[in-house]
Amino acid sequence: MSFNHIPVLLDETIAGLNIKSDGIYLDCTLGGGGHSYEILKRLDKGMLIGLDQDRDAIEYASKRLSEFGDAFKAVHSNFENAVDILKELEVGKVDGVLMDIGVSSYQIDQGSRGFSYRMNAPLDMRMDNRSRFSASYVINEYTKEELEDIFWKYGEEKWGRRIAEFIVEERKERAIETTMDLVAIIDRAVPASVRSKGGHPAKRIFQAIRIEVNKELDVLSSTIPKIVKMIKPGGRIAIITFHSLEDRIVKNIFRELNTGCICPSDFPVCVCNHKRSLKLINRKPIIASNKELRQNPRSKSAKLRIAEKV
Repeated sequence: MSFNHIPVLLDETIAGLNIKSDGIYLDCTLGGGGHSYEILKRLDKGMLIGLDQDRDAIEYASKRLSEFGDAFKAVHSNFENAVDILKELEVGKVDGVLMDIGVSSYQIDQGSRGFSYRMNAPLDMRMDNRSRFSASYVINEYTKEELEDIFWKYGEEKWGRRIAEFIVEERKERAIETTMDLVAIIDRAVPASVRSKGGHPAKRIFQAIRIEVNKELDVLSSTIPKIVKMIKPGGRIAIITFHSLEDRIVKNIFRELNTGCICPSDFPVCVCNHKRSLKLINRKPIIASNKELRQNPRSKSAKLRIAEKV
């Protein structure tokens, strides 16, 4: 097992977290441990807790970060359970939180996981292989309307309706079992003249299925406000996203948490008692430098947003 995942926006993220040597930090998406390694290097009496729902990531990062001893704690879990995990570890509040959202380079490059439309593998796409809900179920059991809905909602694919129709017709004859089976259906559904423009539609379809299988956007939306409550005043949260759907969620939640009273403007006095809980460190997302883009092309779509607890 080899994690070749290069942490994106590394310098900007570490600087943005404003790390304290005795602080407690939470990495919600441990992956290969690249960001966590740099945080741990800056700790003296502090601690970092790393979460990941991918067991391979937990095993790899635990070995890589073992040199830091008790300063590092790995937990095999989805970050939607972060608040409960902090309570179980008897951690009251943390000084900083990092969330690097989405599929990792390792998961894409490991063909057997079924995340890539360029490699043949069983239709899987589970980030947590303990789950019974996989891409195979989505493709073979969802109705045409359900498929069309997720293809548009999570992939913004204009040809989603036609692709859904072709999938439903194909599975009348046989089950759709592999990634290449699905890519072949997409190729038949979308004219070659369209596929040659704006990237292969399979990329957007696979993204949509992956998001549906792992409930990524639902978990992100519901979890960020809960995690923010676990940050100490002055502590920071840094979130890296890789497509517009994720970034829009983070932007809107940060904006809402950066707002005080939300009563209608014609109310004479505030009755909502809504308190501002975050201060935005950067109003526009931080993106990769030209140097990083040359070294790591996969950083092209990365966006970093940072906020501070007030």
